[in-house]
Amino acid sequence: MTVIWAKKALLSDGWSDAVRVETSPEGTILSVRSGHPPEGTRTGLLLSSPANVHSHAFQRTMAGLTEGRGPDGKDNFWTWRKLMFRFLERLAPRHIEDIAAFVQMEMLEAGYAASVEFHYLHHQPDGTPYENLAETSERIAAAATTSGIGLTLLPVLYQYGGCDKRPLDRGQVRFGNTFDRFARLVEKAQGALGSLPADCRLGVAPHSLRAVADNDIARVEQLLPSGPVHMHLAEQQEEVDEVLERYGTRPVTWFLDNCNAGPRWCLIHCTRMEKTETIRLAGSGAVAGVCPSTEANLGDGIFQADTWLEHDGPIAIGSDSNIRISLAEELRALEYSQRLRDHARAVLSRSGHSTGRTVFEAISKGGATAAGRNSGRIEEGALADLFALDIDSICLAGLEGDTLLDSYVFAGDDGLVTDVWSAGRHLVREGRHVGRDKILEKYRRTMSELRDAL
Repeated sequence: MTVIWAKKALLSDGWSDAVRVETSPEGTILSVRSGHPPEGTRTGLLLSSPANVHSHAFQRTMAGLTEGRGPDGKDNFWTWRKLMFRFLERLAPRHIEDIAAFVQMEMLEAGYAASVEFHYLHHQPDGTPYENLAETSERIAAAATTSGIGLTLLPVLYQYGGCDKRPLDRGQVRFGNTFDRFARLVEKAQGALGSLPADCRLGVAPHSLRAVADNDIARVEQLLPSGPVHMHLAEQQEEVDEVLERYGTRPVTWFLDNCNAGPRWCLIHCTRMEKTETIRLAGSGAVAGVCPSTEANLGDGIFQADTWLEHDGPIAIGSDSNIRISLAEELRALEYSQRLRDHARAVLSRSGHSTGRTVFEAISKGGATAAGRNSGRIEEGALADLFALDIDSICLAGLEGDTLLDSYVFAGDDGLVTDVWSAGRHLVREGRHVGRDKILEKYRRTMSELRDAL
């Protein structure tokens, strides 16, 4: 058993002082007591650690390399995607593993206890499957063994280049599978998780309405009797227009009319929704997986978080392209995007709580659902997904209650993170991952090999 003691903690029923948390060897919380004298691992401000619900780990190595305009003077999501496809031609399985381990380490040091990997990089550069169909899935799992992060692996079905079912182009062939081959891949990916801790999960993901046959989307969900199902939805206007032309309705409406919407589903981005769609999707119980930093970087648009929360929609945070991995910055960007759109302040504050607390508790709860983890709260029986902030930092010193979270989100940064536990595994100490040096060394080697690809 492990004992963690915090000067202050945000528990399920609110703020508390002198909190003692005891965890089991399996990584669950056995007891939570307030007003307890110090013992065990001593921390400042203890919080539940959220899941990062959307990651394409391999894109981390591209960060900062695609910020110039093309020869025609234009740049957008689609031109960025062409560069990403070109970059993929260089990636070998060992690169994928080293990049994923580095990304997972950065997530942990930022305060995330779990990563949901939306994994579509399945085959060799020419589209030929590896001898082991789940080769790259095993590499993601191996990275999680190295980093210790709580992994939810989502093998992604990717069939077509668009709603008209045109063939995949050269940049996409590494992603492609028929439904039957994908079903075999999912089965093998389950085996890839066998060596990981019991808190790790397998889910599935039809990539998007433009990349998967409409009649196969429901079949993907049926491949697993339980577990999360994720899908990109309504990210770009061109995507909305293509779906509207092909199906005669907008993406969100098509999804709600044709899929079993509910808590198993996490819909990624949803930045191109009309208000009526936002209200209806929020009421379905599906989680919105928003990625504010990537959505800003790629010009996706602004998620209607205010309307979503007004209608009790569950929400979660992801780092997507991983151009920056920062929990504090994602939360800040989520609120600031609403302020810039509405010319207002504290847009997402709800139920008498501050903005920081409202958003943090919402993404902790929604993230747990989207990752399929029994986490997102500090209470008996939950996974010990926890992180601690330096309460003596100049950003937090002397503060109480919700202002602690507000100062972390709006005035602080990830440098405030001192400790992180994933299902009880103490992986970040004094702000550094316990395996940082070895992980960084391998990533440097991979980065030097790949970055001349662009």
